[in-house]
Amino acid sequence: MGFFDSDIVQQEAKQLFEDYQALIKVGNNYGKFDREGKKLFIEQMEAMMDRYRVFMKRFELSEDFMAQMTVEQIKTQLGQFGVTPQQMFDQMNLTLQRMKTDLGKQA
Repeated sequence: MGFFDSDIVQQEAKQLFEDYQALIKVGNNYGKFDREGKKLFIEQMEAMMDRYRVFMKRFELSEDFMAQMTVEQIKTQLGQFGVTPQQMFDQMNLTLQRMKTDLGKQA
């Protein structure tokens, strides 16, 4: 069975994508959130990044050809912007840390 043939992998990928899209849509109004809303958004975004990191690690560890091709595609796409997957995660974490710092200043 291939990596993408797994119902679990397919469902998790679908759920991760849907959750991410919903979170980004909600995040478009971040500036209008009260302090608690901003805090909740940051926590949800951190959890999303953790889920995404685990999902990506599964791809990397898989010996399935299609999983490896997906990893290479992601690296190539990010590389077009001069970024590695690790740099993407690091930048997202830095952004979330700045958001937390800004939130702390509002207290």
